[in-house]
Amino acid sequence: MVATALPFRPDGRSVDHDAYAAHVRWLLDNGCDGVVPNGSLGEYQTLSDEERARVVRTAVEAAGDGARVMPGVAAYGSAESRRWTEQAAEAGCGSVLLLPPNTYRADASAVRAHYAEVSSAGVPVVAYNNPHDTRVDLTPATLAGLHADGHIVAVKEFSGDVRRAYEIAELAPELDLLIGADDVLLELALAGAVGWVAGYPNAFPASCAELYRAAVAGDLGTALPLYKALHPLLRWDSKTEFVQAIKLSMDIVGRPGGSCRPPRSPLTGVVEAEVRAATEKAVADGRN
Repeated sequence: MVATALPFRPDGRSVDHDAYAAHVRWLLDNGCDGVVPNGSLGEYQTLSDEERARVVRTAVEAAGDGARVMPGVAAYGSAESRRWTEQAAEAGCGSVLLLPPNTYRADASAVRAHYAEVSSAGVPVVAYNNPHDTRVDLTPATLAGLHADGHIVAVKEFSGDVRRAYEIAELAPELDLLIGADDVLLELALAGAVGWVAGYPNAFPASCAELYRAAVAGDLGTALPLYKALHPLLRWDSKTEFVQAIKLSMDIVGRPGGSCRPPRSPLTGVVEAEVRAATEKAVADGRN
């Protein structure tokens, strides 16, 4: 499932929904299973309510099957997240991706109430554990509790601690583990992950799909060389500049990357040079 980048028109003020629809279709045509609109990579924090709702509808229409669309429904309030979940259901989406409360360091009871409120909308909820940005850590024990309560069906694990995969499997064996950071794909796949919410397929979908399927199949002969070759790019998914980096790579390979909305600014200097060099090498090596 590709966490889709969102193209803006050259004026930087409006979403290019036609380009976004074409991008969704291109991703699915090149081996990806679905898309995740309105995540951090989709710059959802900068969108108006109207834009955000239309992005979801555009993704569903382009995918041709709402089950292949899992919108992010993060918001400042639980009630607002529930409203976005209801909007996703109306659009025909099969699931939603939900961060914990992220405006303050919520305790266990607040986290539980948050997921209870959103899951009551009746759409399968995938938890998103990103303690680096939210300062709320969905530990294996917390996830097991949320799953036992029926509030979540899976977790996108972005902590970077691959050891957690084994504890999650022990405490909640029926909870699906989804790889949340591109640069630990192989490690989490070998530890039992059954999905990947991915960033770099926005630029290299076929190669990333090949890598993912080899990794979850335990085909190290295929996966390891490909992982090593792509890792100089994949690690950008875990850096502060991940949106700009992935959009720059998209530009280089001819996809609709383009600019970001403020306060994100274009890459410059050494950082831009590193992303550009890694992308151009991948292209030269025949990645697609």
